[in-house]
Amino acid sequence: MSSIVPAYAQYSTFRVTSPAEYVYHVAINRPKQLNSMNVLFWKECREIFNQIRTDNDVRAVVLSGGDCKLFTAGLDLTEFGPILSGDSQDPARYALKLQPMILDMQASFTAIETCLKPVIAAIHGACIGGGIDMITACDIRYSTPTALFSIKEVDIGLAADIGTLQRFPKVVGNASWARELAYTGRQFGAEEALKFGLISRICETREAVVEGALQTAKEIARKSPIAVTGTKHILNHARDHSVEESLRYVALWNSAMLNTQDIPIAVTATLAKKTPVYPKL
Repeated sequence: MSSIVPAYAQYSTFRVTSPAEYVYHVAINRPKQLNSMNVLFWKECREIFNQIRTDNDVRAVVLSGGDCKLFTAGLDLTEFGPILSGDSQDPARYALKLQPMILDMQASFTAIETCLKPVIAAIHGACIGGGIDMITACDIRYSTPTALFSIKEVDIGLAADIGTLQRFPKVVGNASWARELAYTGRQFGAEEALKFGLISRICETREAVVEGALQTAKEIARKSPIAVTGTKHILNHARDHSVEESLRYVALWNSAMLNTQDIPIAVTATLAKKTPVYPKL
């Protein structure tokens, strides 16, 4: 097992290691609580991925459920139950307290999406509620054959509000299926997730899905970091804008980014039939 990256040693709800050069493995680290998402989890998730964004020692990230028997059970209701029960004394004051908390939780997973480095989710076991919010903020998703998914929020009396209803339909590209799952909260398995595009690969075991994700991360990490970060940024922009707007934006982006030293490095290495070695960002 890889040792914890020293710059991330202060975090307790996640374990951050570096199993390969320029690759980090971020593992949720609450196995006794089924990797449920408590108050500290949200704070640390946001801080970790904001830190990774500017960390020049990483170019690709694997996100997993670590040593827990599942990826995540979703929101930790033992901590959030009292918060969600409301304030009978003054609903208006309660709403003013609740809104910034929701926005902070949203920012925790948006930090994954806007992280400059691609994030690959390696999912095993159950991925419930907030787990869907989390993995749809990732770039790539693999799972085991026994993985189970559920947009569970409807079963506890609320509409999902941390990103699922915004990202899930765009990820899978099927509004009917997305709405069916969001309205019913029913479980669906890996084969159905693969069929509709939520995941792109099924690996046989928990170890295999992490290894598969790590292999992809290593391949990404060998590419030009300027090219990869630019590609992620442009893909995210294109998802939320028209084709015409996105074409204009990428023209503006590349008018600056084509001035990188990574291009002559790549060309020289290709002509010499060697593996290019790129400097850190």
